[in-house]
Amino acid sequence: MKSDAPTPRRSDATRAAILAAAREQFASGGYQAATIRSIAAAADIDPAMVMRYFGNKEGLFAAAAEFDLQLPDLGGVPRKAVGAALVDHFLDRWEGDESLMALLRTAVTNEAAAERMRAIFATQLAPVIARLSGEARPAVAVRAGLIASQILGLALCRYVLKLPPVVALKRPAILAHVGPTVQRYLFDP
Repeated sequence: MKSDAPTPRRSDATRAAILAAAREQFASGGYQAATIRSIAAAADIDPAMVMRYFGNKEGLFAAAAEFDLQLPDLGGVPRKAVGAALVDHFLDRWEGDESLMALLRTAVTNEAAAERMRAIFATQLAPVIARLSGEARPAVAVRAGLIASQILGLALCRYVLKLPPVVALKRPAILAHVGPTVQRYLFDP
């Protein structure tokens, strides 16, 4: 019996291995430290294959930095708890996927990565804020920017700089401290 499901190609597996190795290396050492050779070695392939699939380091980074914030539908969350729910979600994202960490590390020193980070927050976070607040574009952009400043600042201090007092905070304490700030950014006039 013949299956209609597509057969995975070896090229798909190679591409996935390269992207996994790239994400890990960009996350651990940042854009400058990652090299095509080291990424290829981690993926157990020839460096020429990386170039074949992605063209150059910038193309590889762009592919590795594709990131979905997977923002939840917050419509069912009680309004007074939306800020904490959003912070909780972002903690899950930071702790669950090295791609966003790679992008954060790299965005600090690389303008293309910074632009990618701006685009992710503008195209994914702003529509959620618009639905929650019911406001128009200018106000939503300000709210999204302020929320991003909290979320990115928290991630930078907790996961990249590893400031001991911030690393030591348990999740409930983070939600108690940062959640109300995000809540204000979401809904206060």
